[in-house]
Amino acid sequence: MTQLEFVRKGIVTEEIRACADKEGVSPESIRDGVEDGSIVVVRNTVRKTISPLAIGKGLRTKVNANIGTSRDHADLAQELEKVRISVSAGADTIMDLSTGGDIRAIRRAIIEASPLAVGTVPIYQAAAKMLNEGRAISEMTADDLFQSIEENGEDGVDFITVHCGVTRKSVAAIEEQGRLLGIVSRGGSITANWMACNDKENPLYEHFDRLLEIAGRYDMVLSLGDGLRPGCLADATDRGQVQELILLGELARRAREKGIQVMIEGPGHVPFGDIEANIRLQKSLCEGAPFYVLGPLPTDIAPGYDHITSAIGGALAGAAGADFLCYVTPSEHLRLPTLDDVREGIIATRLAAHIADIAKGLPGAAEKDRQMAKYRKEFNWQGQVDVSLDPEKTRAYLETSKSADEEGCTMCGEFCAIKLGKRKAGMQS
Repeated sequence: MTQLEFVRKGIVTEEIRACADKEGVSPESIRDGVEDGSIVVVRNTVRKTISPLAIGKGLRTKVNANIGTSRDHADLAQELEKVRISVSAGADTIMDLSTGGDIRAIRRAIIEASPLAVGTVPIYQAAAKMLNEGRAISEMTADDLFQSIEENGEDGVDFITVHCGVTRKSVAAIEEQGRLLGIVSRGGSITANWMACNDKENPLYEHFDRLLEIAGRYDMVLSLGDGLRPGCLADATDRGQVQELILLGELARRAREKGIQVMIEGPGHVPFGDIEANIRLQKSLCEGAPFYVLGPLPTDIAPGYDHITSAIGGALAGAAGADFLCYVTPSEHLRLPTLDDVREGIIATRLAAHIADIAKGLPGAAEKDRQMAKYRKEFNWQGQVDVSLDPEKTRAYLETSKSADEEGCTMCGEFCAIKLGKRKAGMQS
């Protein structure tokens, strides 16, 4: 049975108890969230070596790191090093977005190496198979796509992105309104082009029950993908995006009725003032399902700094109710991420998630911030390093002041405000 089927029978599973212990909440609160669809518990039933992960309402905002090969750069050793870096930098999940090399072998190796939940986008494997066989992607059949999904489940993938809301109706909404940048999701573009070439409906939408059957065998969480997400501010919250979101809300309800856990994916590039409205719209249309957002990025003009852009948008999105942030690296829009890019992206997104958790008022969210203030007052440098978001970088930057007997850093030295304040307090006592 799936986690959702267990809770409907009144059973609090070991997975739910483990998640509750990690989150510092009651098992009953997670059970209730799984039952009403506001929380998902992520772990494939064939993958017992990792701890389950709960994502959703009232829980710590989670962070995902994307890794994976491309057809231009398929180096498994480097991807496995990205797994290691993702774990050490504090990611909660990893998505293997590989499109080059032996995709199934790469996926299996990543799953074997990862102590974190792993997600994928199965249509990438199905499309790559066509190209490797010298065939057009448009020749892909529904059976090809569902076989790829089945293999992902067999291999232990914990959650999959499926672009079920890219339909003739939602694509037509984009075409009727017009877009500056068009469809920017790889999975969304593959699906839209397949539908156009074959004059058929999206198999994931048309045969949604078949998808649910596969997901149910492995208790894979379905991450209903935003294949029509905006790729620039000018296209944000247009008819295509909203039409897709309406469909995803309907499909999420169908999935839950069949005992399948569901998340919803969200944009993308969104103006800062529209981010909160986008979160509220998703929560309303999708009946509180966990929201998994890419960024959002509130400006288009910062290539090389998009991890910062994303952190700004992600903090606001998380504070407004987003549950799961997909990282963006400095190399977004420019190249396949390097090892350093992966680390920078995770840290920036963890920062956004932490700020969001404080804004949400989660118990204990601001405890390290209070501890940092205490350590700064005491000039406890090691304490500051230990509670910092990135101890490695904090330690590398730290330079204490000789002029202030190391009570202060080299920016202020003997003019350190905290040191002067202590001196004044001593004189008055």
